[in-house]
Amino acid sequence: MHARAPSRPVGTVTRGTTSPNRLRRMDRWIAAVHGAALRGAPSPPVAVDLGYGAAPWTARELLTRLRTVRADTRVYGVEIEPERVAAARACAREGLCFVRGGFEIPLPDGAGRPLLIRAANVLRQYGESEVAAAWGRLCARLAPGGLLVEGTCDEIGRRHVWVALGPEGPRTVTFAARLGSLGAPSDLAERLPKALIHRNVPGEPVYAFLRDFDRAWAELAPYGALSARQRWVRAVRRLSADWPVTDRESRWRQGEVTVRWSAVAPGGGFGSS
Repeated sequence: MHARAPSRPVGTVTRGTTSPNRLRRMDRWIAAVHGAALRGAPSPPVAVDLGYGAAPWTARELLTRLRTVRADTRVYGVEIEPERVAAARACAREGLCFVRGGFEIPLPDGAGRPLLIRAANVLRQYGESEVAAAWGRLCARLAPGGLLVEGTCDEIGRRHVWVALGPEGPRTVTFAARLGSLGAPSDLAERLPKALIHRNVPGEPVYAFLRDFDRAWAELAPYGALSARQRWVRAVRRLSADWPVTDRESRWRQGEVTVRWSAVAPGGGFGSS
């Protein structure tokens, strides 16, 4: 069953570029930190891949990864460009549907509200002033206990930064990288989400965070002789003395670190307190 196509989907068409496994780091994190909510859902949980682009790979991969946590998860790929939706529907299968729409998330009647909305590389083309409204609209569509994950990555998913939001607003920011190709943590600055990318300047919290991370990384360079992973883990451990790191070493070893949104948020705006 397909949703009724809205006359005016909310949003603009993205470039649509994607590639297989581009969002693997984000998906892996979602399955780990949101798995309990998925498993505890009273009915089959619904997830949305918003703005999946010119090919349906990311929606198919999201279904596969979430079903390792909850086997009856359903995924809806939501895309504003009608030709992309028509092409993707040839790849639909049990638990995976594609609908035309935007930030209004027009799911079929009876589908329920999504427990997860993933919006990767969607807001990059918008103005910073437009982010709060987009976040607010998407969060309003979440089911109780739901999660919005919004962020940006490079073309093959080696570097990725995302914000996790609940119905109440933003909670955390996660920085993730393929450590073998990382020169310094600040290399991730070019992948900051739209809400932060223009704030990577002196005087802004996110700039201070990346500066301190680079310092810890440099001071712990000798551990690079063991592995980039050992160096990253020790740098994050040192960073956590001054910054509210919310995850544990099991996630750091994946090339991740998550901090509270309030620590790096720009002053003013949605959820910055």
